[in-house]
Amino acid sequence: MVVTGDPSQSDLPSGPEGLMEAIAYLEDVEGVGVQRFTEADVVRHALVTRIVAAYQAHEGAGKRGRPGRTKADRE
Repeated sequence: MVVTGDPSQSDLPSGPEGLMEAIAYLEDVEGVGVQRFTEADVVRHALVTRIVAAYQAHEGAGKRGRPGRTKADRE
């Protein structure tokens, strides 16, 4: 069986997150493997890469509200 997920994506405001909880409980169980990928492992369409980068920049700067559009956003 394969379970996939992105630990950076969660709709739970607080409390345990299912994927992270499962990893914590099962990672050391014999026969269970966990593979973690980095951004370098993911092949995306260039537009998706720009969208993810825009969200990361927005969150990293602690910005709130609706951001202004840039030239990259319109392309």
